[in-house]
Amino acid sequence: MKPLHIILAVIGGAIAGATVGLLFAPESGTTTRKKIADYLKEKGIKLRKEQIDELASEIDAAE
Repeated sequence: MKPLHIILAVIGGAIAGATVGLLFAPESGTTTRKKIADYLKEKGIKLRKEQIDELASEIDAAE
């Protein structure tokens, strides 16, 4: 296989994977953050919106 074919295959696979991920994502980020906030409130932990966004960013950066 030529190097160009390999590069195109990798790029095509990445695009296909991203598309499938977007189509089958369970929920939007906003909904997920709201669920996290609701769960924390049930446990007695109160965070402001800015703190939740910061926490979500830290979790995302850790992945």
